[in-house]
Amino acid sequence: MVEMTVAGIALDAATRSPIVLLRDPSGRRQVPIWIDQAQAHNILAGLRQIEPPRPLSHDLMATLMALGDLELQRVIIHAIEENTFRAVLKLSDGQGESHEIDCRPSDAIALALRTGSSLWMLEEVVGDASIPVDAEADAEEVADFRRFVEGLSPAELIRHKGKGHRDPHADDETSPKNP
Repeated sequence: MVEMTVAGIALDAATRSPIVLLRDPSGRRQVPIWIDQAQAHNILAGLRQIEPPRPLSHDLMATLMALGDLELQRVIIHAIEENTFRAVLKLSDGQGESHEIDCRPSDAIALALRTGSSLWMLEEVVGDASIPVDAEADAEEVADFRRFVEGLSPAELIRHKGKGHRDPHADDETSPKNP
């Protein structure tokens, strides 16, 4: 099993549907899970540790679990069946007995965020559903941009205005002529 973290919420460019992104410890693989708007709202509230004026469903679940002397040990996303992820909540009660409850991954993630519980995924599921992430390249690109911005002065911006924005196919004395 692989311990995953919630990397964030994204939007599918084609459908505008929210996607929760789970990242492996190496930061090289992400598993996207399509969710609905309400689920995205609940996960974001847990990520940002927002305390709403009235408890959301997952806040209520966490409170009821605490009152019932149940502890969420971990969430396990264990399968993909017909393009649907399957998850279970691994709970323990006050007598030390373990319980497993079938759960939608989005609900499990929202509850794990509120209780500080770990989120696990079977390696086979990660392997089947993950997309590669080049975190090193992303970090390097951000660092390069920061260095560029920090080195800019207003005079340089004015001096270089328009440079680098030329049409490379424009017909001028340095470009080859089209036959």
